[in-house]
Amino acid sequence: MKLIDYINSEIKFFNRTEKIFYTVIILIILSISILMNDSKIALISSICGITYTLLAGKGKVYCYYIGILGTLFYCIIAFQNGLYANTALYGLYFLPMQILGIFKWKKHINKEKNEIIKTNLNMKQKVNYVFASLILSGIIYMILLYTKGSAPVMDSIAASFSILGQYLTVKRCIEQWYVWFIVNLVTLIMWIIAYYNGSNCLATIIMWLIYLFLSVYFLIKWDKEMQSEK
Repeated sequence: MKLIDYINSEIKFFNRTEKIFYTVIILIILSISILMNDSKIALISSICGITYTLLAGKGKVYCYYIGILGTLFYCIIAFQNGLYANTALYGLYFLPMQILGIFKWKKHINKEKNEIIKTNLNMKQKVNYVFASLILSGIIYMILLYTKGSAPVMDSIAASFSILGQYLTVKRCIEQWYVWFIVNLVTLIMWIIAYYNGSNCLATIIMWLIYLFLSVYFLIKWDKEMQSEK
């Protein structure tokens, strides 16, 4: 199948609202980035990140190819802004997890929709994962105190829960969207602070704001789909 034919076959799985939303958001980010002379690296990272999140929310395996590119560019801007936990997280964890996700998701595809089969955690797993993430947050915070990174508390929380969120994403769990909501909110605040401290990262702020919205949108969407399948 030719690439253009494959793209056309996939577009039908996106509703009209999703298509309009994506187009408008990309145009807004491009416009603001050009007007504010924003970082080109931040712009590319934002576009890749939003595209990845939308495709992941739709359960499309090829989201990870976009995710790999976005991860590389995000590592650069995180390092430039002193967010060392975020830099290490994306470079040493997210990047290999994106590659792993490709192989894991391909094993659990609903061939009718060409989307992944969604799962959920039991209560014991939820408690264990949250507890482990809180412990990891404390460890990362102690490390960041010695690196003199900016926003160590928020950076450590975002880093530890991002690890959990990516793990749940690869496992196709609906609970990932609760975790991503926390991560997106904390990281959004972190980048707003960086912006007011002189960082040229407006596109990154918009990206995390969109992430926050998408985490709520896909939580509701996945829940409805899983209830209807039951």
